[in-house]
Amino acid sequence: MAQAFDLIVIGAGPGGYVCAFRAAQLGLNVALVEKRATLGGTCLNVGCIPSKALLSSSEHYVFAKQHAAAHGIKIGSVEIDLPGMMKKKDAVVSKLVGGVAQLAKARKIAVVSGTATFVSANTVSVSNPGAQPAELTAKAIVIATGSAPVELPFMKFDGQTVVSSDHAISFDSVPKRLVVVGGGAIGLELGSVWSRLGTEVTVVEFLPKIVANYDDDVVRNFARLLQKQGIRIETSAKVVELRRDGPIPVLVAEREGQKLEFPAEKVLVSVGRRPFTDGLGLEKVGVKIDDKRRIIVDGQLRTSVPGIWAIGDVVAGPMLAHKAEEDGVAAAEWIAGKHGHVNWDLVPAIVYTDPEVASVGLGEDAAKQKGIAVKVGKFNFAANGRALAADAADGYVKIVADAKTDRILGAQILGRGAGELISEVVTHMEYGGSAEDLGRTIHAHPTLSEAVKEAGLAVSKSALHAL
Repeated sequence: MAQAFDLIVIGAGPGGYVCAFRAAQLGLNVALVEKRATLGGTCLNVGCIPSKALLSSSEHYVFAKQHAAAHGIKIGSVEIDLPGMMKKKDAVVSKLVGGVAQLAKARKIAVVSGTATFVSANTVSVSNPGAQPAELTAKAIVIATGSAPVELPFMKFDGQTVVSSDHAISFDSVPKRLVVVGGGAIGLELGSVWSRLGTEVTVVEFLPKIVANYDDDVVRNFARLLQKQGIRIETSAKVVELRRDGPIPVLVAEREGQKLEFPAEKVLVSVGRRPFTDGLGLEKVGVKIDDKRRIIVDGQLRTSVPGIWAIGDVVAGPMLAHKAEEDGVAAAEWIAGKHGHVNWDLVPAIVYTDPEVASVGLGEDAAKQKGIAVKVGKFNFAANGRALAADAADGYVKIVADAKTDRILGAQILGRGAGELISEVVTHMEYGGSAEDLGRTIHAHPTLSEAVKEAGLAVSKSALHAL
């Protein structure tokens, strides 16, 4: 006999577990189905969290090796202890996934291990090797199964030479050469980790620029800083094959009819992610998908089948953990009869390199392409006291505002801590704030956030610490 719940959430990543937590807060009896041995999904187990742990550890290494002396700190021989670094990363992951499990238990959420398949619109079967399938039934079911790395058809992941981000967080030695296929956030972040640790890193991007959604001026400066760190960047290059007939593999690409060859012990394919709905049996219950295999939902995240909802990476929109979390909260509130809210136009995006790049809303280039008249304010970190003291003078804050109303349309930040700084702009935009509102908000001194204030003032040519 099927176990009955008010809500079943399939997938315990940031979207799924947050959805389950919010639903439990609202008094629903919730089952959370997860096929991994631990909760947290890709993000906590093999994505956002372990990659940020490695980014942080590798930044410490670079500081000790290259920058400590400038701060009056004398350090002897600096060496990499890769097993120690991986141990630190694993400890961070373990603590976080354990914390999620404790929160689920405290909220009396039934965590069911296994792979879920739809039996009907309100029933799923959860299977585990060596055990009898369990049937769960509920008035509402939320699909939160996330995404998986995209493979190139002629270059499948083998976990050794051709790797995904899942593998690139766990190399057992520092490769001599790494080619990253794809100049997006994941590839640049992991490329930065291994470059800092001594790997010769080349990024091969099909488009004319890396991080293609950013303004051209931001990308030019960002690419220059990455190249200064030793990362080679090849744009407008189409990967065509991986040759394995020599002593080491050679990635072959083409640009304007010419062949480019990149020898590499490891090739990290980071060309995007695809919605992961494999094995759910969506066709059995009539859940509709689009041509990109994303589940089609309405403005309240309801699928084509009453009682079935979908959130996060399996629906349209940026494949980001924080977007999935907001989807999850809103879906839980709608299911519970409350008023959910997500502003999908204000999902910030961040690349956690050093310096970071972060954005929200419309960039200057995109606004102009849409025919929107804008005013732009910029402020360089080189004129910010805290940035100078912290060796973080590279980059700038860029605010884009409507030329008539002064309402903030978007922002892009290149610099240390950009991912933290962008949140202030998101907040002002959420409430329809203007560049003047941003510029007249008091900021503590000395802080990096003063650059955000100054960029807001610069929209009306009123910056105080720049001409």
